[in-house]
Amino acid sequence: MLRIEPKGTEADNLQPAESTAVSETASFRDYLDLLRPVQWVKNVVVFVGPAAGLKLFSPDAFGDAFLAFVAFCLAASATYSINDAIDRKADARHPTKRNRPVARGAIRPATAVACGLSLLLAAMAISTAFLNRSVAVVVGLYFLLTLSYSLALKRAVIIDVIVIASGFVLRAWAGTLAVGVVTSEWLIACTFTLCLFMGFGKRRCELVMMSDATEAGRHRRTLLQYTPDLLNHLITVSAGIAVVLFLIYTMDTTGKPAPFHKEHLFYTLPIVVYSVFRFAMLTELGCFSGPTDIVLKDKAFLASVTVWILAALMIAYQERIFGPDGFEGLVRSAGVN
Repeated sequence: MLRIEPKGTEADNLQPAESTAVSETASFRDYLDLLRPVQWVKNVVVFVGPAAGLKLFSPDAFGDAFLAFVAFCLAASATYSINDAIDRKADARHPTKRNRPVARGAIRPATAVACGLSLLLAAMAISTAFLNRSVAVVVGLYFLLTLSYSLALKRAVIIDVIVIASGFVLRAWAGTLAVGVVTSEWLIACTFTLCLFMGFGKRRCELVMMSDATEAGRHRRTLLQYTPDLLNHLITVSAGIAVVLFLIYTMDTTGKPAPFHKEHLFYTLPIVVYSVFRFAMLTELGCFSGPTDIVLKDKAFLASVTVWILAALMIAYQERIFGPDGFEGLVRSAGVN
């Protein structure tokens, strides 16, 4: 196991960032790390609504969705910057987070907060000037929600993960508002339960990474109450609800008609089940630090998600790809009865 040799005593090494003198000017890489661009992949959820509303390949709609994506990237980086200033003491005790620029003293907490507020202003300016007030309100709600999480809600067991999942719901909602698509209740429900599943998986990864309960509690107080058995149960329940909601969505005919043949999504169920089960397996093994790490680094999981996205897009846009009759016309033209 890789060991990091401390420069001083163990006590010195765990001191909060505010007591660590900044020995040199922060580099561009330090500020880039503060923004955590790797986490921007989470904001791809913004495109779910436009895709489901068949707006994704409209140049104007895609441009609006992309601007909403940019606004959320800026707002997310704003919260990361402020959160790093707030969490610098706890991050200093974490095996990987201790390398964050504020936790190790490369960037001062006040500077991180100033960067965060500047990024928030930029996000709100883009939302207001180029999109609409509704998107700006959702971006503002997202920032307030995540700020509340950093200040207090992250200390409440289960509520902490619900707040994280709600942040993804706001992303999806903003995407629909940006392109003028009616927000689907199914979109909200599926997004929320799937993100609950991934959020509890993140807690499971964190618990595995920490060497013991005391160390885990120092980093995140809720980890003292999130036992492995409890997290396994919560992961199982939330995964089951997410898959069942997906199935009900594909087969439901009582609501407003979808703009595409959503019933064909039923045939992607094996891919959905595999992706969910593999994610659960990886969190149990503790091979990765969290969902973002799994999405970006596990080739099998990334491949399954990519295949599902391509299949879903093909189903949604089948009439544009295969003609007015979609898959049925393709089958008839091939002479298959």
